[in-house]
Amino acid sequence: MKTPTSTLRARLSRPEILLAPGVYDALSAVIAAASGAEALYLSGASIAYTRAARPDIGLVDMSEAADVLSLIRDRVDLPIIADADNGFGNALNVQRTVRAFEKAGANAIQLEDQTLPKRCGHLAGKSLVSTAEMVGKVQAALDARRDEDTLIVARTDAIAVEGIDRAFDRAEAYVEAGADVLFVEAVRGLDEMRRTVATFGARVPLLVNMVEGGQTPMMSAAELGEIGFRIVIFPGGAVRAIARTLADYYASLVAHGTNTPFRNQMLDFDGINAVVGTEAMLEAGRRYDADATVAARAESFTDTLPKKTGSAA
Repeated sequence: MKTPTSTLRARLSRPEILLAPGVYDALSAVIAAASGAEALYLSGASIAYTRAARPDIGLVDMSEAADVLSLIRDRVDLPIIADADNGFGNALNVQRTVRAFEKAGANAIQLEDQTLPKRCGHLAGKSLVSTAEMVGKVQAALDARRDEDTLIVARTDAIAVEGIDRAFDRAEAYVEAGADVLFVEAVRGLDEMRRTVATFGARVPLLVNMVEGGQTPMMSAAELGEIGFRIVIFPGGAVRAIARTLADYYASLVAHGTNTPFRNQMLDFDGINAVVGTEAMLEAGRRYDADATVAARAESFTDTLPKKTGSAA
């Protein structure tokens, strides 16, 4: 039987780039899946934005992220790439994180080489652990995973801190440590993107991050695939879209005292129930209603009674 993990590894063996939209809860994951996405990316930044209304500066802990991940896995079967920040600590914390994320439903787990507390890869002021410490974290993650098809994504944030040459040195060490996917964060411009692919693309699938207003130029999945990237994530786009929509919605409601002017930009009651599968769930629940259970038991009991085979004459 194909599982999301085996499906993800198999999908990366194909040359076409994999587009993974960013999600932040079960509802966004259900809608992304219904839109035809092949895989999903659970963004740590988006969890911080939506659960705490706080920036991506290391305020989300491992348990919070795993909780969101488990709720998403309960609703979708697509492969999930899960952002595990810097593993939430040292190599032993990394192993606990990998076990927790795997149990919660992750099919790929992304680890970065930032210190605690970490911050968004496109913010200034990042600091890094040593290359040796991150190599140990990658190896610890590989040792901790229960399923060999669970992919370990190694991310380096070194371009902004140490420059691209040192970033490549770090990336080389992470690939040699056994990382399944490499993510050189915040590459600046087409030349650095092409250099990244030329250096590593033949040996390991490369992930690239599209952030509106970030350091990496915005390009389409097709354009990135032509350069040689294998995975593209749009981690925070959904949150930025929904934040804009909420701002417009609340402003309209307060100004007009009614949702009527915003009506064409909303789902109605039936629409949201269709998205979350209300009728299917109610139908499933009817199987366990008291009357249905009694009827099923009565039918089962009747089936056990001896059958009449002929007349009494």
